[in-house]
Amino acid sequence: MLTAALSIPSPSDGVWYLGPLPIRGYALAIILGIVAAIWIGEKRWIARGGRAGDVQDLAIWAVPFGLVGGRLYHVITDSDLYFGAGRHPIEALYIWRGGLGVWGAVGLGAVGLIIGARRKGIKLLPVLDACAPGVLVAQALGRWGNWFNQELFGKPTDLPWALSVSDRTAVDAGYPPGTTFHPTFLYESLWCLAAFAVLIWADRRFQLGHGRVLALYIMVYTAGRAWIEMLRIDNVELHDVAGLRLNVWTSIVMFVVGLAWFVWSARRHPGREVNVYVEAARPGDSLAPPR
Repeated sequence: MLTAALSIPSPSDGVWYLGPLPIRGYALAIILGIVAAIWIGEKRWIARGGRAGDVQDLAIWAVPFGLVGGRLYHVITDSDLYFGAGRHPIEALYIWRGGLGVWGAVGLGAVGLIIGARRKGIKLLPVLDACAPGVLVAQALGRWGNWFNQELFGKPTDLPWALSVSDRTAVDAGYPPGTTFHPTFLYESLWCLAAFAVLIWADRRFQLGHGRVLALYIMVYTAGRAWIEMLRIDNVELHDVAGLRLNVWTSIVMFVVGLAWFVWSARRHPGREVNVYVEAARPGDSLAPPR
């Protein structure tokens, strides 16, 4: 049994009550991340020549799409948790218990953003470049929801920064009470913040445009996600594909896609966009969903 003399304690409870109203740590982490991403994206969008309020309007579409996409990705890749023997399919809708897949959230969130950008008359690649760094901050904050839920931790370790979980959580994971684990939520949170700094520096230094900030986001994030994913122990036997976890393969493929996009864009469209709106856009265009 690995027990660290020093360790990061897990919350004894991830839910608090204001009268009958439950306040969940997981939900707070996700909400805080969304707010941070919108604020950072708005600041960067204005600096790129966009109008104030555009990113907030786009969030009306991107956030709901992203939440649905994140949940779908989780349910599909962890279907045994909801549709296996003795499971309850209705729990697939219990998003407050945790379970949002990053790639589903990013992918379907981008679809919502595309819809909003088309309605607003905004060029897609400039706004994606403006918003990409803020998404990393959202991911960094959102990962703390896993800490509140005592989930998605890594292999046992006795390092000073090991994560201590409840005895029941350790036993459910197949380890003796008192076992401490790699805090993979913390590793990914710190990696995302470091990646955010890299993107901000690179964008200022090289004036990246035409989707290259987003491509760099994909490359830097997946480089970290691949090694962090190798430390995780949740449902390993269900995720192995040719000896690697499914999310590791996803990271590898997405890194190659991001690299190819970055190189192609740099050769085809050097520099940065001058105009971030399509010619037909009007200053008074609205993004409010149809009633």
